[in-house]
Amino acid sequence: MSPEATDEDVAHVVERVESVGGEAFVSKGVVRTIIGLVGDIESFHGLNLRTLKGVADVHRISDPYKLVSRQHHPERSTVWVGGRDGAPRVPIGPETFTFMAGPCAVETPEQTLESARMAQSAGATILRGGAYKPRTSPYAFQGLGVKGLEILADVRAATGMPVVTEIVDARDVDVVAEHADMLQVGTRNMANFGLLQAVGDAGKPVLLKRGMTATIEEWLMAAEYIAQRGNLDVVLCERGIRTFEPSTRNTLDISAVPVVQATSHLPVIVDPSHAAGRKDLIVPLSRAAIAVGADGIIVDVHPDPETALCDGPQALLGTELRELAQACRKLPALVDRVPSHERATTA
Repeated sequence: MSPEATDEDVAHVVERVESVGGEAFVSKGVVRTIIGLVGDIESFHGLNLRTLKGVADVHRISDPYKLVSRQHHPERSTVWVGGRDGAPRVPIGPETFTFMAGPCAVETPEQTLESARMAQSAGATILRGGAYKPRTSPYAFQGLGVKGLEILADVRAATGMPVVTEIVDARDVDVVAEHADMLQVGTRNMANFGLLQAVGDAGKPVLLKRGMTATIEEWLMAAEYIAQRGNLDVVLCERGIRTFEPSTRNTLDISAVPVVQATSHLPVIVDPSHAAGRKDLIVPLSRAAIAVGADGIIVDVHPDPETALCDGPQALLGTELRELAQACRKLPALVDRVPSHERATTA
């Protein structure tokens, strides 16, 4: 309340709050009076409290996202991915470090299988690969669609690696869920609320990337859309945000990892490939992700980056991939993590 608020002003606010079934707790200080409200937040919104006489400001102190918040789920969650076609169930959570890798785009069966073999030899336990590619340019490669999904399923059967792949249209949920172990919602679709609800209904774990201009609260509210449909198997992915700095493709917000982990019980991983857009930065950014406590990373690999149809400049092979593999073997133990394959189980 404002310093000039009268007892009548305070009483009127209390009366309005109680009229919608809420409780009002009045705390009077030397200069300022504060009224704490307990009850249904949505019903309070309808009161237009800021317009009442004597009200200086209104602040919400509870999280607007209920299902993904640690206020109501204090222990951090583990999400399990896989368990079909002979693939193990791989954990992503607070006790493990999960390494996901694969080609940004599925191009051919041979390229996808070779990429998966490279990723697996480096220690990756989940295969990433795009069958549908939302691109800034309508003339860029848009992915193989269902053919790409079939290739990913074949590679899973050959390697035993669970598959995560992006979905860009709610109409494709059924066919993507049929082939994939985990559904990815990319940065361009983080605020596609119809798609979020559709993947929430699909019964599959979801990898939700942060929008390139999204705040952390907006990102968590997007996760709430999925959780509200009864699916709490959501993994958050920090993949860089758009800033004024042109030296990298995006700016990796490494501080978002501990901030989100303190706020939400959902696992948080990092995508250094799409954050940097440069292969020379992938290893140092991955090291930073491990050090800050990320639950995993997801990176691009390709057997021939120069011919890649999508994001070749950030794809790893050779020396860089070996350096990343070494980091993923040695560094997680320093932050009390074990590689996810040590906790993976058969279905």
